[in-house]
Amino acid sequence: MERDFLPISRADMDRRGWAQCDFVYVIGDAYVDHSTFGHAIISRVLEDAGYKVGILSQPDWKDPSSVLALGEPRLAFLVMGGNMDSMVNHYSVSKKRRRTDAFTPGGVTGKRPDHAAVVYCNLIRRSFPHKPIIVGGIEASLRRLAHYDYWSDSLKRSLLLDAQADLLLYGMGERSIVEVAEALDSGLAISDITYVRGSVYKTRSLESVYDALTLPSWEALNESRRTYAESFYTQYCNTDPFVAKRLVEPYEAEGCYVVQNPPQEPLTTAEMDHVYALPYMRTYHPSYEKLGGVPAIEEVKFSLTSNRGCFGGCSFCALTFHQGRIVQTRSHDAIVEEAKLLTKSPDFKGYIHDVGGPTANFRHPSCQKQLTKGVCPNRQCLFPTPCKNLTVDHRDYLELLRKLRCLPGVKKVFIRSGIRFDYLLCDKDGTFLRELVEHHVSGQLKVAPEHIADPVLNMMGKPSNEVYRRFLSKYQHLNEKLGKKQFVVPYLMSSHPGSMLKEAIALAEYIRDLGYMPEQVQDFYPTPSTISTVMYYTGLDPRTMRPVYVPTSPHEKAMQRALIQYRDPKNYRLVREALETAGRQDLIGYGKECLIRPDSGQRPPLEHKAGGHSGQSGAGARSKGAQGTRPGGKPAKRQRPGSRPAGWAKAAPKKNRPARKGRT
Repeated sequence: MERDFLPISRADMDRRGWAQCDFVYVIGDAYVDHSTFGHAIISRVLEDAGYKVGILSQPDWKDPSSVLALGEPRLAFLVMGGNMDSMVNHYSVSKKRRRTDAFTPGGVTGKRPDHAAVVYCNLIRRSFPHKPIIVGGIEASLRRLAHYDYWSDSLKRSLLLDAQADLLLYGMGERSIVEVAEALDSGLAISDITYVRGSVYKTRSLESVYDALTLPSWEALNESRRTYAESFYTQYCNTDPFVAKRLVEPYEAEGCYVVQNPPQEPLTTAEMDHVYALPYMRTYHPSYEKLGGVPAIEEVKFSLTSNRGCFGGCSFCALTFHQGRIVQTRSHDAIVEEAKLLTKSPDFKGYIHDVGGPTANFRHPSCQKQLTKGVCPNRQCLFPTPCKNLTVDHRDYLELLRKLRCLPGVKKVFIRSGIRFDYLLCDKDGTFLRELVEHHVSGQLKVAPEHIADPVLNMMGKPSNEVYRRFLSKYQHLNEKLGKKQFVVPYLMSSHPGSMLKEAIALAEYIRDLGYMPEQVQDFYPTPSTISTVMYYTGLDPRTMRPVYVPTSPHEKAMQRALIQYRDPKNYRLVREALETAGRQDLIGYGKECLIRPDSGQRPPLEHKAGGHSGQSGAGARSKGAQGTRPGGKPAKRQRPGSRPAGWAKAAPKKNRPARKGRT
């Protein structure tokens, strides 16, 4: 059969000769049949297994009849809130409504509800009280057990209960969904499907549950935040498919238990190749063309997925809970074949925008032990220092990039999904860094130091500032040696747990010494199922149970964010208040080290143009200032307004700057 989109209407079903779908997939996004969209992968995997799948995109949650559009499925409804958590999609960290939705035709908002997965499941349950409902995707995956909800500032039950779904699948789900489909197709009742890895189910009896750890009850979690922190860390230590135990969360008042089975095992390279070679249309459904298309496709249209999983272990990242820490990769041949498809697109201009995943330069598990014994449950591979068993080797990734560079029609291959610089520095062979600088930087290299104060970096699970400065020095040296003028664009985070005004001011001083104002600053966003979110809610580090300072008030968070962008006139009052509160009036004035002037909201004269900074400037930042104390010694020679220090280059035009895809 010729490649085509899956049915989205009865007319589409009729054209295929279908009287009924096996599965109706209700999704919170527009229908984009591309392998970077979760609903596309799951629907194509099911189709490949022989099942008929219809797509019901963004049904009207105010109208119960909207879920009837494709009729009743033979086996089950599948539900996914979207490629992005619906609450993060809808609200900024200040809980203000966003103005656009990149996953909706035309970028318009309001086409999906808050907590979309729960709302859709309940909508289906009203019309089909006995039909199996299976919920999955990032929104369900990170809410599979009791969790802190930032938007209501309270604990919420397992999404499985609030959604009235029968089964929840977490993680990437390719193996799990096929196993569930085969069980349903064989006539097994959904209530009897309790054995599938990567699934969560509810039960009233634990007679058949074995090899399980019992977590604190829902009632106990509500009584003690410390208990919640302890429960979360037990979950965190049981995310590895090789060593994880079943977890049982009791709900005493309801007389039931929520049971989480161990994660599905990682896909082999051959399985990864097969999943990404399925007949995706690689774009959004043509019915959206008149509405302006789906903006989210632009970021991934000419990008290649090389890997999944991440052993970086950042505290604020939920990848440990969703994709896991074991890196899974596609073969060179499979990626090169997909790249050849890109070159045949009429819109392809010769530039592959990215070759990567959660972290671009992770192309194999962090050590050989992981493939048989799993990851260490209570140790990180890179934090606080790299493990002695860490496998550091960029040769495979280098070979892949070289093959892609040589393809006819390819002018440039960029890396935009993030480089883990501490891992890169562990490589004694400098070939990868040299070729990265020479061939794969689009004027600006994206890295994520996140902060410069070591107490904050420790809470983040990130390397010390000294490591970042060493990387900048090497990067700058290579640029000079190769005659390149390329920037590092550091992504920075404000008000993360552990950050007091002292650390926020130290970060502002660091930015002052670099001479530029970051255009992109992320205020810490407490999303479900991360260590950092547990710190935010409980005031405890779940790894050690030690107290952590947490900036929770919106006003303090606003001050910390304003300090990073202290040159912006609209931030003047907040910056001044922050400096006065911290007793740092020495930074208010006309001196070389001052951040703001004393008597007006105008910013001080710029020392040099805004833009990315070079490694030389970063390496020369004062170490004392980076530790949150007042900088000592003589200040750097002041530049005349509008000038740039040695080693800088003019920033790339804004329209050509890479969009941010994620943190590493």
